[in-house]
Parts: sequence; C-alpha cells; structure tokens
Amino acid sequence: MTTQVRGVQLARLLGQWHALPGRRRSPDYAALAGAVRGLLADGRLPLGVRLPAERELAEALRISRTTVTAAYRELRETGHLASRRGAGSWTMLPGTHRVASTGLWTPLDDRDMIDLGVAALSAPAQLVPAARAAAEDLPRYLGGAGYHPTGIIELREAVARGYTERGLPTSPEQIMVTSGTQHALDLVLRLALSPGGGVLVESPTYPNALAALAARRARITTHGLSDDGWDADLLLGSIRQTRPKLAYLIPEFHNPTGHLMAADLRERLVGAAHAAGTDLVVDESFVDLPLDGTPLPPPVAVFDRHSRVISIGGMSKPYWGGLRIGWVRASAPQVQRLAAARVGVDMASPVLDQLVAVHLLAQAPAIVTARRAQLAAQRDALVAALAERLPDWRVTVPRGGVTLWAELDGPISSALARAAEEVGVRLAPGPRFGLDGTLERFLRLPFTLPAAELVEAVGRLAAVRYDLDRAGRPQWREPSVIA
Repeated sequence: MTTQVRGVQLARLLGQWHALPGRRRSPDYAALAGAVRGLLADGRLPLGVRLPAERELAEALRISRTTVTAAYRELRETGHLASRRGAGSWTMLPGTHRVASTGLWTPLDDRDMIDLGVAALSAPAQLVPAARAAAEDLPRYLGGAGYHPTGIIELREAVARGYTERGLPTSPEQIMVTSGTQHALDLVLRLALSPGGGVLVESPTYPNALAALAARRARITTHGLSDDGWDADLLLGSIRQTRPKLAYLIPEFHNPTGHLMAADLRERLVGAAHAAGTDLVVDESFVDLPLDGTPLPPPVAVFDRHSRVISIGGMSKPYWGGLRIGWVRASAPQVQRLAAARVGVDMASPVLDQLVAVHLLAQAPAIVTARRAQLAAQRDALVAALAERLPDWRVTVPRGGVTLWAELDGPISSALARAAEEVGVRLAPGPRFGLDGTLERFLRLPFTLPAAELVEAVGRLAAVRYDLDRAGRPQWREPSVIA
C-alpha cells in the first residue's frame, strides 16, 4: 500500500515555507512548489508518497486551493509529482533517477589521507592485555570442536547482564553472538524477511543496512528525519499504512544524524508495530556512547510483549571495529532459529575473539567512560572548526554517538567528496545515506579522529568548498567504494 501524507502532516513538514529565501521574488504557488522540492531533495519527504488532495492541503496551509493547484502543476512539470485522475498524486524525482546505496570504504595505506568515511575509533589501550588474557583462557576450549553457533556462554552471560542492567531482564538463551553488527542484521533479514518483503527505514540511514536490504530485494519505504528527529505522527502512520514486514531503526544516537528517540515514542512504536504485524529490528550500535551526561531512555524492547523487537549491537563503536563481535537479543526460540539459519553463512564466531570481548566487557566502565570523554572533546573541536571555517554550514550538536550530520550551503555533497579526495580528505557524501539521489545538501562528519586531524580536515574542506564555486567542468572518474 502506498504511504499517504495528510494535509496537516505536510503543513508541519513545510514549516515557514512562505518565508524561504527568494520568497518575495516568487508567487505563492512557486514558493510552495519549491518548498516541496526541498523536502524531497533532503529526504524528509519520501518518494512514492501520495500527497494530500488540493483542498485538504489548502485548508491545512490556510491558502487558496488555486495556489495549491498551481503548485502541484509546477511539480508535475518539473518531474517531482506524478498524478492520475481519480487516484491522486505521488512524489518522484525527475527521470525517476535512482542512486544505489551499496559498497564499503576501502582503506588505503596513505598516511596523508584523513579518512572521514569511517565512523570508528582506534583500539583502546586495554585491547592488548585483554588479548593476552584471552589466550591464557583458550586452552580450556581446545578439547572441543570450537563451534558455538550461539556463542560461548561467558560472552552471552556478559551481554545479557548488560541488557539487564539497562532495565531489560535478559537470559543468556536470548543472546546470539555474531561476527559484528552487520552480520547480526544479515542473519535477522535471512530469517525474518522473504525476498521482496516490505521494510521501513529512516532517511537518512546506515548505508550498509541499505546494502543488506538490497541483497534481500526488499521493498523499501522511508521515514524522513527532521532537525528534531522522528515525527511520531508520520512514523506511526507509515507503519499503519504500509504494514511492512520489518522496520529497521536506530533509536540511540542515530547514524548519521545523532538523534535520540524519546521514551514515549518507543512505547507507541512497539504498539503500532504489533498492531500492523511488523517486526522491529533495533540497531543499538551507539547505545554505550551518550555524551555530556545525556540520560538514556529504556531500550525499545522493554515495551515488547509479543516478541516483535529484535535488538542488535556489538563491540565496533565503543571498543574497536577490528574486533568482529556483535550480537542479537531476541526471544529464546528466535535465537535458536537464527542459529539454524547461520549454518548457511558461517558456523560460529571465533572463540578467541569472543574471549577477548569477555575481558573487555569486564572493564567496560573504565573503557567506555574514557571513550565518552575522548569523543566529547573531539566533537567540540570539530564543531568549533566548522563554525570558524564553514559558518554557512548548519550543524545540530549530537548528544551522543560519533557523527555530525551537517547541512551544507548547497546541494554539493557528492561534488565536495570528489574534490576533497584530491586534497587528502575522504568523505561519505549525503546520498550514500539515502535512496534515489536525495540528501545532496548533507554530509556525515564523524568525530572519531584526533582533534588536530579533524581541524586540519575542516581547513582542507573549506578551501575545496570555495574552489568549487570557481571550478570548471569536473573531470568525472569511477567513484570510490564507500561504507
């Protein structure tokens, strides 16, 4: 079923559309059409959504129906709206242009390259001692075959204990250890999503999640995030209208925007998902990284009474990406089904890596506290550098996580990424975090590198940005593989 946005919902998204730059030089219908195009370009209004009837939108905006009619006509002429008499009008982009969201960043051994494409920290000092301790523990496992499809019991107990301490009672039987969070998502999709099944995701969202969904040939619908995060009315309405099989969401310090979902919306979300028959896949990759003392709401699964919520997480963000340890938290029967599905992917996660994870989790308070202080300082350095060198860019300072979502001063994200590569800065441009070529006015900037490198990167970006306005025709080349 096609998602429909109601008049009051679209009016809320449009905001002060009549006060946009250039408004005084444009008639009302042109300003309204331009505002709708802006919502589409930013990903806040998804493609394939049915807009409200002309009369309904006119009443919501308190303008004449003639103005809305003219605006819809202009949107059809520019290729942003498709209409069929008696059926309504749907959002689109000119030429039905689409941009794929696949691929990974391939690290290069270039010491002069500042890599802002990967949002991950270097390893903590405690990793090497943890690896030595894990090697000493290994002999007690050597007498067996080494295959533990759901994970070794020590690690499952440690992960379950972490959920329990967050207010979500969990037993080891509800935990399955995986080879990273992405592996956890892939296994969940294999179990819960048939090819062609419907999935709701946020826009923007994590590019590798989109790649995993594309591999399952999922039918993706999106919920566009605003400056304030999730619009509860639109999000819950999308679930009720489209009734997707799955919804993939990142409620804790969302990647890439950094938003934190409020507790009341979490509860309503679970209720709407149960009523619609939708399973929620909740990515908790950043849950350990609140900054500035930000309190965390309860886990989404706290409100689950019908085994509708599957939580995934891992060690990559708070600890180290090279330690490929992730997990799934679900009901015990779901974990057993995931273990059976895993046989077609791999047999089990490495025992030695799991033992390293056990020792790191035992030191979690010290490690995570240091990580939070490090990230807060690096975030502040990045924000200050942007304010000084690129003051026209708009940034909402996140209360946690590892990334800034910057709104640029024009739809230049991809062009900027290509130009930045020439001066030794690797970027992940906005369109990689969405569908259909939108989000060109946005850029993800992680603050996981040392402050000095972040300041240097901003300096290089500022020089490149000003050069873009004077550059001639770009020299196109094959794009880098990005994640």
